[in-house]
Amino acid sequence: MSTPTVIAASPVRSSSASHTALGILSAISLCHMLNDLMQSVVPAVYPILKDSYALDFGQVGLITFANQATASLLQPIVGRFTDANPKPYSLAIGMTFTLVGLLLLSRAPTFGLILAAVACVGIGSSIFHPESSRVARMASGGRHGFAQSFFQVGGNAGQAMGPLLAAFVVLPRGQGSIAWFAVTALIGIAILARVGAWYQHHLPSHTAAARKIPPSPVAAPIVRRSLAILVALVFSKNVYLASLTSFYTFYLIQKFGLSVQSAQLHLFILLAAVAAGTFFGGPLGDRIGRKYVIWVSILGVLPFTVALPYANLFWTELLTVVIGLVLASAFSAIVVFAQELVPGRVGTVSGIFFGFAFGAGAIGAALLGHLADATSIELVYTVCSFLPAIGLLAVFLPDIEPARKPLSAR
Repeated sequence: MSTPTVIAASPVRSSSASHTALGILSAISLCHMLNDLMQSVVPAVYPILKDSYALDFGQVGLITFANQATASLLQPIVGRFTDANPKPYSLAIGMTFTLVGLLLLSRAPTFGLILAAVACVGIGSSIFHPESSRVARMASGGRHGFAQSFFQVGGNAGQAMGPLLAAFVVLPRGQGSIAWFAVTALIGIAILARVGAWYQHHLPSHTAAARKIPPSPVAAPIVRRSLAILVALVFSKNVYLASLTSFYTFYLIQKFGLSVQSAQLHLFILLAAVAAGTFFGGPLGDRIGRKYVIWVSILGVLPFTVALPYANLFWTELLTVVIGLVLASAFSAIVVFAQELVPGRVGTVSGIFFGFAFGAGAIGAALLGHLADATSIELVYTVCSFLPAIGLLAVFLPDIEPARKPLSAR
């Protein structure tokens, strides 16, 4: 079956089992970049908000909580609903919520309205992630790890660009300049409307395939245990990353005396490393097995996180790059592994894991903010350094993937 081109200047092939619709994957990854770029503006402007509204670290953590908890609570609900009732144009609607939230954030006169604005941005994310993850799987042509990484790396690239734009656009011009990102939201809405048209065109064949869902490769008790382990791994990964993304700039400023702009550039480098790790994690999982990628990426980062609180500026820069690169490689593998444990529930599984990732980060940011107020940011990084030890649980994950040839035989 031929597939009409719905993304301008991006020919799209059939998303059958033998072909990957790279045009659609590129479009959804681009929109993920735009979405997460706008999402990342929120933590990137924390120094402005903290100074303008005389906020303490606890209130900074509450801003993260309002943004990420909104997304985390709604994502599984959205995913479960769209599993049963697919809504191709919900992607564009989600981006519209983000647009409204940014415009409100640029003009919010009080702390309460700041919380409302970032919650609205979180709602946009809660709609975007489950459905866009479904589109990525539909367009994967069977290369599920590659498609999930391709989709997710767009988000990581956006997260990395947010602090950079904040450093050179928002910080020099103030809170009102956040409204300029409305143009980004409008571009995303236009692209997602086209993606929605492709989604709607392929929905009948996708629905027919969904009626032939295979059973889970393992028994129900093992599925529940495995999902619990994967949730624990996401918790360790995202709470640690929340400690970096929410407080890394403050850590650099307080410990090493960097300027706000220089600290933002260091945050950009960290998030760029996270984007690179995300990109390689999915294809590597397709190649050598997702269980091994999960095992190495979570537990393997432990020596570096333990060393970080005691490092000088040079080693801090180097260690955070390694941590971001290795730790981020896990998430694509975790999501696809979970989708294969529960066939036919792409939206629900994606919503749970994307939602829990946001929620774990939100709770972690709020608690760590209060810990930083009561003690110091340095202690926060010391406490968090042991979180990757939870990666030991990966040994209990079942072997659900076919045996793969060694890399040297390929």
